Amino acid sequence: MTQPPPPPPQQPPQQGGFGPPQQPPAGPQPPQQQPPAGPQPPQPGYGYPGAPAPHPGQGFPQAPAAQPPAAPQPGYGYPGAQQNPYAQPPAPPSPYGPQPGYGHPGGPGVPGQPPTVPLGTGGGGKNHAALVIIVAAAVAIALIVGGGIWYSHSSRGGRAQGSGGSTNSPDGGTGSGGLSGGKEKVPSDPAAKVLFQVPLPDTKDVTPTSGSWLAGGVYAKTGVDRIDGYDPAGGAVRWTLKLPGPVCAASRQVTGDGRTAVVYQPSDAAGAGCSQVAGVDLAKGTRLWTRTVRTGDSPVSFSNVTVSQHTAAAGGLYGGAAFDLGSGKVLWQPKPGDDCKDAGYGGGAKLVAVRRCGSYDDPVLHIQTIDAVSGRVVSEYRMDQGVQYASVVSTDPLVVAADVGHSAGDGSGISDYFSIDGRTGRLLARIPAPRDTYSGRCDGIDRVEACKQVVAGGSRLYVPTAERSGADGRGNGVIAFDLATGRQTGQRISSDEGYTLSPLRMDGGNLLAYERPPYDKGGRIVSIDGSSFKATTLLENPAAQSVRQAETGMLPDSAELLYGGGRFFMSAVYAHKASTVGKEYLVLAYGTDG
Repeated sequence: MTQPPPPPPQQPPQQGGFGPPQQPPAGPQPPQQQPPAGPQPPQPGYGYPGAPAPHPGQGFPQAPAAQPPAAPQPGYGYPGAQQNPYAQPPAPPSPYGPQPGYGHPGGPGVPGQPPTVPLGTGGGGKNHAALVIIVAAAVAIALIVGGGIWYSHSSRGGRAQGSGGSTNSPDGGTGSGGLSGGKEKVPSDPAAKVLFQVPLPDTKDVTPTSGSWLAGGVYAKTGVDRIDGYDPAGGAVRWTLKLPGPVCAASRQVTGDGRTAVVYQPSDAAGAGCSQVAGVDLAKGTRLWTRTVRTGDSPVSFSNVTVSQHTAAAGGLYGGAAFDLGSGKVLWQPKPGDDCKDAGYGGGAKLVAVRRCGSYDDPVLHIQTIDAVSGRVVSEYRMDQGVQYASVVSTDPLVVAADVGHSAGDGSGISDYFSIDGRTGRLLARIPAPRDTYSGRCDGIDRVEACKQVVAGGSRLYVPTAERSGADGRGNGVIAFDLATGRQTGQRISSDEGYTLSPLRMDGGNLLAYERPPYDKGGRIVSIDGSSFKATTLLENPAAQSVRQAETGMLPDSAELLYGGGRFFMSAVYAHKASTVGKEYLVLAYGTDG
């Protein structure tokens, strides 16, 4: 199988896509090595996302003004459905600092960034000099207080090693072994064993294998041209769904009855691209339906797909389409000649579209909450000019990440987070995320719903801090932001020495995170209490060298990590030619005894 073909001549070239990764980040190493470069996976191309070349920075733009609610519109994707939503120019930015919605005046700034202090336009002399001194002192204090969490290793506090005490169960009653606000139980012993391993498929070319799910009583994982359902406890193959070509994109979302959607390449791939959208029943291992939509005589190629309620929605450079997940009925599809196209969708509790309008090089992005059945636009937020790509971190609460003006400069796709009221389309807060302070990755270029290591839930945004190295070893932390104000909540936690924390998902009111290990230990899954922010270990991988070597080949910012019911699954998103250095894996599975 060759890599997916390039876009037709009339299509602007895409960045990212299905290529081998470029520069792998360093892994953990023994402390005597300095600087710690870490053991690398056997083949540098494996498992790492491609890092687009940095673009010239365009400065830090003013925060966008809050947007008015959008008027109800007719069915999505049909004539009359999309009037020009941005014919009215936005209000000019204020010269006196952030606009409404960007937190609140006087709120604490992000570490490493001085607070905005407006200066008067008149006067001078001693009063002006005194004011300058006060401002300088305020900046210094803000930097010391804000940055202190990076250099002081705050106590984890309250780490329970499988205490299994009596806490609130998911149904609101009193159960044994659970955590307050979460469904995942605390085991009597968090020590895990290897449940099974699946070798990486040997392919002539780098081939995408993205897509993994815990649903329908199985752990399901895409291969080169197939999806396999494994017994999550032992790895026995329960079913295999063969496909005519490789899976180009897979929904991260799955319905309660175990249904999801994928996009794959047909066997006659010449000129067809990733044009086949299919519904999949993960409980049975069957393909529910396959659909192709066309503009004129050409099939539309899609680069991402998601599921919301009982709708599968796929998007790409040529626009988006949606299908009934049960029957495959087309709910909407791209309209010829439309100047606006759905680049992609975020799914789950709600359906959100990232809609690109205008030219390819200078688009205007609209973040639209959509009725998943009718396609009606419920609300809309228009992003400022200079944002070419955006990623959906969460649809409920609605949080979007973007690299504003290419200012991130590192290929992460994140310079700022935008908290949006999904009901009205009003901007609630804009949260800067400078790369020397925070980590996380979003591939908004062609995969709208592909953020890793950042999680939104309830009224909070959980962001990992950048990895640091000091006298007490390597480490980082996780900080919570209030989505209504953009301010830090004061909730923060530091990793244990030598570990790095990566948020995975919410478990009720708790945050689940993966701790990537130091050179001599196994990784861990921890549950961080949503109120106290104390961590409890749910699972700890074996420390044997062969097990550690396999685990450290699955990096949190590229591999797919799933945890549920005391089992932890790590899987690769690319297959490639077999390495002569060491064995590589498509799936690694770990579990505790109870």
